[in-house]
Amino acid sequence: MSGVVVVGVGPGIGLAVARRFVREGMSAGLIARSEATVKAAAEEFGSTGVLPVTADVTDEAGLRAALDRVVEAFGVPDAVVYNAALIQPDRIGDLSAQQHLDALAVNVVGAITTAAHLAPAMAERGSGSFLITGGMPLPKPDYASLSLGKAGVRTVVTLLDQQYGAAGVHAASVTVSGGVSPGSGWDPDDIANHYWRLHTQAPAEWIHEIVI
Repeated sequence: MSGVVVVGVGPGIGLAVARRFVREGMSAGLIARSEATVKAAAEEFGSTGVLPVTADVTDEAGLRAALDRVVEAFGVPDAVVYNAALIQPDRIGDLSAQQHLDALAVNVVGAITTAAHLAPAMAERGSGSFLITGGMPLPKPDYASLSLGKAGVRTVVTLLDQQYGAAGVHAASVTVSGGVSPGSGWDPDDIANHYWRLHTQAPAEWIHEIVI
């Protein structure tokens, strides 16, 4: 069974993406920091082909262990979606240096840890997609740490493409430009279709960012 791993499977985009991929017959490893959140997500799918795992993306050892559990259950994933983010209003000067580092740990470093743990095996197999939820097509002064994080996401995608693209791993981001809510212009189910579109693109058609 082909599989997807969704890191950051909260009730918005993360759950919608998992639902979209499972609908195509894929297994799903669901990872979230809160046990209640990940169990609630898993209940949507029943027990077959879905594994809920609790991990904090800022805990490297814990995140790697969670990813190992998914690989042990379903094999090397065909798709990885990194959807974790620390969304908070702040301006330059509002946060301490440590608070900026804490935000970066969620918004960027967790994605790097996830890629470092899974992308080599995907490249060895010769296929797969590594997709990251982006945002902030332009920096916003009221969301300084998130603007910095989403700029970092674009760089991570570029670096992954340079390192693993030739081996068949499609790295891309879905840049969400507004607030996510059902029935809006950023409906999570509609957004999830873009992740599926990226995952199913042929290499000759690869794009590395969708802005919606």
